[in-house]
Amino acid sequence: MLSPTPLSLLCALLLCLPLAVIITITSPTTTTTTTVSDGSQPNPVPDSVPAAKTHQRFSFKPPSLLLEDDKSLLRVASRVNSKTPPGSPKKIAFLFLTVTPLPLAPLWELYFNQTPKNLFNIYVHADPTYPYESPFSGVFAHRVIPSKPALRFTPTLISAARRLLAHALLHDRSNYMFALLSASCIPIHSFNFTYKTLTRSKKSFIEILNNEIGSYDRWAARGPDAMLPEVKLEDFRIGSQFWCLTRKHARLVVGDQLIWAKFNQPCVVWDTCYPEENYFPTLVHMRDQRGIVPATLTHVDWNGSFDGHPRKYTASEVGRQLIVQLRKNKPRYGDDGTNDSDCSVTQRRDPFLFARKFSPDSIQPLLSIASDVIFND
Repeated sequence: MLSPTPLSLLCALLLCLPLAVIITITSPTTTTTTTVSDGSQPNPVPDSVPAAKTHQRFSFKPPSLLLEDDKSLLRVASRVNSKTPPGSPKKIAFLFLTVTPLPLAPLWELYFNQTPKNLFNIYVHADPTYPYESPFSGVFAHRVIPSKPALRFTPTLISAARRLLAHALLHDRSNYMFALLSASCIPIHSFNFTYKTLTRSKKSFIEILNNEIGSYDRWAARGPDAMLPEVKLEDFRIGSQFWCLTRKHARLVVGDQLIWAKFNQPCVVWDTCYPEENYFPTLVHMRDQRGIVPATLTHVDWNGSFDGHPRKYTASEVGRQLIVQLRKNKPRYGDDGTNDSDCSVTQRRDPFLFARKFSPDSIQPLLSIASDVIFND
């Protein structure tokens, strides 16, 4: 897991003294020391994924997370400095949300190993109930945050993303943009291309769609009046759960309590319950419409979708032509009222930076075209 720095822990004690005991007791006593990518003093960074029924066991048990732990973590994270340090390079925080191992990790290894380590951070939220065969290794070693089960059709997927944002905010003040990714995501450009695209933007990239088919059913999935009065139907939005948020919006998400309380309810109609695709676009729409580009930079193909899942690319489909086609496609920009008259939005042609879903067996074909195609802009 990623432990907060001594400075962030001090801030936590000062800002949230009554809950300090709750925060500190979640840190295990056994840690593994690593060198921080920006050259600062190393932090103790323990891993948190349990290794029950594995061939290679972890050296300690994961900590037990108390009920109030997330509440205190999010509260402290929402109060971190809103700006990155002057004179320091901006960093991209890559947030991997997974309920399985990372089968495409070798491709990400190549992606990250071709760039200076002071330009990015990696954070992994891994379902602790999964029987992992081995610990996360390479660039993912010791990057697992304290994690809880994340289940489809429940708000636990939202909680996992908020947890990732909170740890990233507390861990490194230089984190400027926060990109949420899944285990089936791949990069479709070089790190340098992605870095320039994200760090030059002053706005978040988050898909926010209005008047979509099925909006009412999703809004009423917890009951016809469950979202009222805080979230009216006209304020409800749909969008991709994979976004790139600025530091400002990362703090907005972890600091939210009002809108989160409405989404943090069990659905009574499960087949229209996709909280992670509704909470983030609804919150940002209600709080800061002008601060976003209403589109996701993670490509997905919903043609031929099954059981709520998009198309999955297999090994036989992976090749130069596929990557070129994914790059040619352009994001769908949401019509969100205020953005309708914003020429800087309606005339944008932002590139997709990532794509999903790719099957585990596609890793070898992906590696074979990594240097000549994927990382060749």
